[in-house]
Amino acid sequence: MPGPAETAAIALGVDHKIVTHGPVRSAAEAAAAQGVPVHDLVKTIVVRRAAGDYVFVLVPGDRQISWPKLRALLGVNRLSLPDAATAKEATGYERGTITPFGSARPWPVIADETSRGRTISLGAGERGVGLRVSADAAVAALGGRFADVTEATAA
Repeated sequence: MPGPAETAAIALGVDHKIVTHGPVRSAAEAAAAQGVPVHDLVKTIVVRRAAGDYVFVLVPGDRQISWPKLRALLGVNRLSLPDAATAKEATGYERGTITPFGSARPWPVIADETSRGRTISLGAGERGVGLRVSADAAVAALGGRFADVTEATAA
């Protein structure tokens, strides 16, 4: 039986594949377990703009949010990461499983520009499960946009 993320992908008409794997401790381990390059293992980061106002930022596994770029894009001076309980309340998902598909609220989606044209693997709402989709199709179905909002992870 599909979970909420897969159910949402189906409802939005997004072609997808569910990939299951065992426990992982990092994006690199998750990418290896799913057989994808770490760049295509995309983390969904929930970012707080203001009280009760969040955005989903889709970040490739080998990159991190560039806070100056994201603040400039959103036209705000301050952004923050909610604690685990607040993130679950805002999304319906626990950290490490968060995805914009089937979220408790349809927060705006910003995908890093480097994912455009790629097949990516997002969290699927439960541990050990990935949702492989076309980044372009996913962003379009979610009403999101691509933007330059990340930088290479420090080695």
